[in-house]
Amino acid sequence: MTKPSVAKWAGLTALWVFIGLLLTIEVYFNMRVSMPAVNFWEVAWNQYQRALLWALLVPVVLRLKKAVPLNTGRWAGGVTFHLTASFAVMAAYYLARVAYNVVAVEASFAEFWEWAARSFYGRNLIDMVYYWAVIGVSYSLRIRENFQRESLKAALLEGKLVEAELRALKQQLNPHFLFNTMNTIAVLVREQKNDEAVTLIARISTLLRMALENTRVQTVSLRQELEFLTRYLDIQKARFGERLHYRTDVAPEALDAIIPNLILQPLVENAVLHGVAQKTGPGCVEIAARVRENRLEIEVRDDGPGLSTAREEPTKEGIGLSNTRIRLDRHYGAAQQMVVRSEKGRGVSVHLVLPFATPARLPAPIAAHS
Repeated sequence: MTKPSVAKWAGLTALWVFIGLLLTIEVYFNMRVSMPAVNFWEVAWNQYQRALLWALLVPVVLRLKKAVPLNTGRWAGGVTFHLTASFAVMAAYYLARVAYNVVAVEASFAEFWEWAARSFYGRNLIDMVYYWAVIGVSYSLRIRENFQRESLKAALLEGKLVEAELRALKQQLNPHFLFNTMNTIAVLVREQKNDEAVTLIARISTLLRMALENTRVQTVSLRQELEFLTRYLDIQKARFGERLHYRTDVAPEALDAIIPNLILQPLVENAVLHGVAQKTGPGCVEIAARVRENRLEIEVRDDGPGLSTAREEPTKEGIGLSNTRIRLDRHYGAAQQMVVRSEKGRGVSVHLVLPFATPARLPAPIAAHS
């Protein structure tokens, strides 16, 4: 017998011992009112017999409940059936006790029904209460089990949803980014800039390896996120040349903060494609992070033309910003804040305020490759 089985049976035994004790105490003190000389152990013997009977009847009641659920016949049929069954069990047990007493005192069975009518009292109805208590506990346990199962299912679905979002984000990133990078490599090869082409191939290889290894990772450290982003920006710099510059200004204490995986990538991509790429001259992408009052503040900004049109209109968020906002809300709820500021001719700034947390253990960052 395994340890869980021993604990289970010990718990059940203790439960029924306790129930028998409660019955004994209740009946004993009630009987003392009219019979001061009543023997406690005789009362206990009878009441523990009752407790044992109900312990043995629990599987029977559960089978009846399974065969005829309470909601049978729009509840009327099921409730009626179990009311009848509980009364029958109570009556059978009561009449069996009367028959035992008749035999014990060697009385005539002609007096059986007279004894039965005279000895019946309201306390016998507790047997019906036990019957319904078994049914009630059974339904409560089923509701609890269903709740736990649904909670687990919801948690698994949430995890799969986050994983699917990350996978979709990577798939959204890869096509146009890879095509542009391959075209850049082709241009470098045609111009016989072989060293630059080899360097770019190594960088894209490292970036893709990082993305693939973190496919199922939902959170990473800010250090890991920055490592991914710097490789991404180095590859974009090979495409845009001196038109693209980037800077990082991250406080040391912020580097170990945990954040959702790839949460900054769409912001940096927007800064490059909708900020720097839209300028005729050089442009800059900046990533800054600070820890203030147990909050992690991250800002991604560019010095491009901004999101607003010539008319004064509310800033419209694209897919990247909208998805980032949804992911932050799903991950942190009301504990996060995302503010987008756009100024015509001076660029866009996305400011994130997140709960600051550092894990005890973090995956080791991938070694740099040049």
